[in-house]
Amino acid sequence: MKILIIIPAHNEADSIDKTLDSLLSQSYLATEIIVVDDNSTDDTNRIVKRYTSQNPSVKLVYKSSSDTHQPGSKIIRAFQFGYNQKTTAYDIVCKFDADLIFPSHYLAEMVHAYEKNLKLGMFGGFCQVQVGKKWQREGLTNKDHIRGALKSYTAACFEKINGLIPEMGWDTIDELLCLYHGFQIQTADNLFVKHLKPTGARYKKALPKKFGISLHQMRYDFGLAFITCFKMGIKKKERLFFFKAMTSYLGAKPKKFPYLVNAKQGKFIRQLRWRGVKAKLF
Repeated sequence: MKILIIIPAHNEADSIDKTLDSLLSQSYLATEIIVVDDNSTDDTNRIVKRYTSQNPSVKLVYKSSSDTHQPGSKIIRAFQFGYNQKTTAYDIVCKFDADLIFPSHYLAEMVHAYEKNLKLGMFGGFCQVQVGKKWQREGLTNKDHIRGALKSYTAACFEKINGLIPEMGWDTIDELLCLYHGFQIQTADNLFVKHLKPTGARYKKALPKKFGISLHQMRYDFGLAFITCFKMGIKKKERLFFFKAMTSYLGAKPKKFPYLVNAKQGKFIRQLRWRGVKAKLF
């Protein structure tokens, strides 16, 4: 199977070499790896050029953009820019962050999973973060959710969900639409990827507000939004997260923030989420 990997990178000079080294030493190699230098001001460009000169599969493209980190939108716009520069047909497309270290069998396990299950639309392992001298699983989400840092899709699934939405919550919407269109999602407990930078560290201040708006845009009802904001506040160990996120959710409709899914998809999402809540309770 042909693998297309796209890596958005904004000022990742301290990690991009580790990510590329781990991908180029895989037991199953990607056909094309596109690194999008998203307006970097450090040595990201120079480092990646060193790889492009030695590895025909690695390509570098430059995108001019703002230096401000915008949750969801900036990284997905960079991904889309890279996707538009692809030069090969693919069976699997991956959106990987530029601060990951993959185990050498990661891509082989991914391909095996897709070949084994033709209904599979998305696949991913789990991120590990360093705590002291030990690496442990990043416990921000449920085990059935693929972290935004290491997404992969079959070409058929990616086409059906109409690509990725450049908004906060994109990495939940993609999975919900994947299920909506009849595909399956698989996570692998045995695949751990080292995540060198904690998720959300760059936009911690803006996260609660953006999070609340994203729930409105996914057409969550009040009850689902309340439960989701409460759970996220506990996981992040921030007292004010719940209140800020819910205030943002309640204010999104009067401010006419656009929905990111249609009414039929929204109904499917609400029913799916409520089934999950009831399954955990009962």
